[in-house]
Amino acid sequence: MGVRIYREPQLESPILIASWPGIGNIGIIAVDTLREMVRAEEIGEIEPWDFFYPKRVSIRHGELKSLEFPGSKFYLGKAGGKDLVFFIGEEQPAEVGKAYAEGTKAYRMANLVLDVAIKLGCRRIYTSGAAVAPIHHTVRPKVWAVPNSEELIDEVNSYENVVLMSEIDGGGGQGNITGLNGLLLGVARKRGIDAICMMGEIPIYFQDFPLPYPKASESVLEVLSVSLGIELEMQGITAIVERSEGEIERLYESFPSEIREELDKLKYVTHTRAIDQEPITEEDKNRILEDIDKFFKRESKED
Repeated sequence: MGVRIYREPQLESPILIASWPGIGNIGIIAVDTLREMVRAEEIGEIEPWDFFYPKRVSIRHGELKSLEFPGSKFYLGKAGGKDLVFFIGEEQPAEVGKAYAEGTKAYRMANLVLDVAIKLGCRRIYTSGAAVAPIHHTVRPKVWAVPNSEELIDEVNSYENVVLMSEIDGGGGQGNITGLNGLLLGVARKRGIDAICMMGEIPIYFQDFPLPYPKASESVLEVLSVSLGIELEMQGITAIVERSEGEIERLYESFPSEIREELDKLKYVTHTRAIDQEPITEEDKNRILEDIDKFFKRESKED
């Protein structure tokens, strides 16, 4: 038990691109969209037995026929003459009551993914997730980057619309990448593989809503295409973004006007620095989030 690889192709300096679900599903949308763009085909999986409970049980005529588990699958594609290996986990192997993987299960899964990456000869790994930021949903999301080696910093700094997570105001050079999208980065460093995590910004006021935020996924894809040196047809993800923006705008308009007035100040913030206006304070942010939470709880009771 562990990993099943259906075929072992001969690859030339392949790159692994991995993601699990997270806030706004930013990373998983970006990685899965790229997988579809390059028509990657499934080549293997991590067996689920040690990580997940079944998410569905099929019963026919009173008899249990099958168990369905979250998928943890590897794919292989090619773009711009480069071999690309994808790993997409439908769910993080979290403990009961937790949203993200941690502890023994998380380390085991991260190392199984890296076992396959090393076996296939991957020379670099990318992961992707979300960066909760004090931005407005009408602005272009930036991509926060965390490389796992000093040698990658100059490369990351050369990308448009990217900021090193360590340079974000108020972070003091510190940060946190929740779950396996971050853990894989650290485990890769321990095993001597270069890796970069790219996180698309999501507005703080949408972080707790069960809505995808493909606008940030689009930003991640733009940076990935440059880093990988490949050209991507972005019309598909752009159409998804346009559809989601209508839903997001309707949600935003449902906020009380006094909350919207406060949030509109975020239109003038870049990286967390305000331009020509006073930025909202941490106290303001907490108060606004509490007001939004109260608003939706009240709406839910009325419904």
